[in-house]
Amino acid sequence: EHGVRGDVHAGDHVSDLKDATTGLPVYSLYGKTRKATPDMLKDIDVLVYDIQDIGCRSFTYISTMGLAMEAAAENGKEFIVLDRPNPLGGLKIEGNLTEGDCTSFVSQFKIPYLYGLTCGELALLLNGERMLRGGVQCQLQVVKMKGWKRKMDYTQTGLQWVPSSPHIPHAHSAFFYPVSGILGELGGYVSIGVGYTIPFQMFGATWMDAHVLAKHLNALHLPGVEFRPIYLKPFYGPGKGEQLQGVQVHLTNVQAAPLAEIQFRVMEAIAEL
Repeated sequence: EHGVRGDVHAGDHVSDLKDATTGLPVYSLYGKTRKATPDMLKDIDVLVYDIQDIGCRSFTYISTMGLAMEAAAENGKEFIVLDRPNPLGGLKIEGNLTEGDCTSFVSQFKIPYLYGLTCGELALLLNGERMLRGGVQCQLQVVKMKGWKRKMDYTQTGLQWVPSSPHIPHAHSAFFYPVSGILGELGGYVSIGVGYTIPFQMFGATWMDAHVLAKHLNALHLPGVEFRPIYLKPFYGPGKGEQLQGVQVHLTNVQAAPLAEIQFRVMEAIAEL
């Protein structure tokens, strides 16, 4: 979704191109074609998935992985996953399963919203339980990590974080994506920090009262969460150039905090106020 070098904004179509550094052809799987075609695969023996996911169902890299697994199965190609840590760890599971009439490219599989698996584990699940379209199975190999434990979030691995998309600049950004990402898709009437310096870490609008909203939300005593009044002027996106106010979300205990629930509590508070 974000281009081979991570410089394409969310939702923008990515075109096929020739890579300037290597001269290799780059085939887009986030444009008019989302599943590799037989022509794209005809000259390769192995298709490798090597990309950092963030542990949330709506982040599209795992959707592309599933479609790539289907393409590998249909074209007789081996599929290899180079496993990577789930930035939220392997114990954090939240949210409902996708309902049958709600599947889409941002909810392609019947898995929880925060699913607690590495990409390699997810690939094994999709393949082993025949969750790919038509129940197909590919020739799958997962190259395992060394030293990772389920209780580790990304900050505990000692690995450097490379932004997995323009608005996931830090390892802790993966904690906040499920905090606000759904509300951020509901018409753009609330800024969630995309367009400001703290993407996914806040809720703001011209019509909010920062102190009233913060007091209301803190009175809920959500575990591991504190809300702080915030005043800002976004550089782009919802509320660009306008004076907004609202709340910044501070996670004091990520494992205890109900991450995906926070945005629904904010919606309730907005309605009530």
